[in-house]
Amino acid sequence: MGMWEELTGFALDHETLKAEAEQMERIGREPENPAPYYALGQLRRMQYKEDEGLALLLHAVRLDEGYAAAHAALVEVYGVRGDYAAAWRHARAAEAHGEGRGVELLRRHGVTEPANSN
Repeated sequence: MGMWEELTGFALDHETLKAEAEQMERIGREPENPAPYYALGQLRRMQYKEDEGLALLLHAVRLDEGYAAAHAALVEVYGVRGDYAAAWRHARAAEAHGEGRGVELLRRHGVTEPANSN
């Protein structure tokens, strides 16, 4: 690995740790706020920690059923896992709260909506 890759890797690691610490601090201050759970869940997904990301995103929508961004992220998680019924449930929940990208994503990829998903 060259010097440039080492330097950028260090900087990215530093920023990741900083972002993680910020979200954990927010969770400590505001444990009922879904936003830091969503942000930390997305961070975990970027770190290839899908199970942790999934748990955090699910916690965000448990705290606020109308948190459309978390539902939209769950569409991606469940879509990749092949759980299309769950993906559609979250796509419709996101859509009901003004976020249509989950439905668009599933349709674009030809994922048929189950008859009993909504």
